[in-house]
Amino acid sequence: EIQSTEKKIEAKRKLMPDYLDYLDGVLAADVGAQDPVITTLLVWLLDVGDYLPALQVADYCLRHELQLPDRFNRNVATLLLDEVSDAALKGQLHGTDALAILARVDLLTHGLDAHDQARAKLHKAIGWALMGKTSTKDVDAKTLPPGICRMALDHLQRAIELNPQVGVKKDVERLERRVKHEVPAT
Repeated sequence: EIQSTEKKIEAKRKLMPDYLDYLDGVLAADVGAQDPVITTLLVWLLDVGDYLPALQVADYCLRHELQLPDRFNRNVATLLLDEVSDAALKGQLHGTDALAILARVDLLTHGLDAHDQARAKLHKAIGWALMGKTSTKDVDAKTLPPGICRMALDHLQRAIELNPQVGVKKDVERLERRVKHEVPAT
């Protein structure tokens, strides 16, 4: 019944320890029964930014094909793609931590059904993380190593393929110019 998102996150952070023993027991048993507490805890872990435990719970939910409660209006793969990508794009995840967590999300959701927009957002987040960019920080592509430019470009181009309105066209143009002017190794 809390209206403020900030206060909801604060409340979840305070309540989370009460559920950790239950969560550990369910993950250890690895039974895979549909459990709204587990799927709700996945959402809470993502909301409070506790990404490593969230990825463990997501792995369990995805392996056992658990469904989120109806109020979430999406499947586990889409939730994971959306929430972790948003965190990286907003700068709540950065550097090698962002890349590792985004790569794990990519691996966990690979081949699973999810909205193209959510998967495009993941590719955008990976591309931006490679560039060291967040929504508040622009990066000069000229300062990036050529290999990083190529990897980031691949992800951003894939993002556009999945969702032309993903918002990376200028980044793609900058990276294409950087890669084009790269001196080939002999």
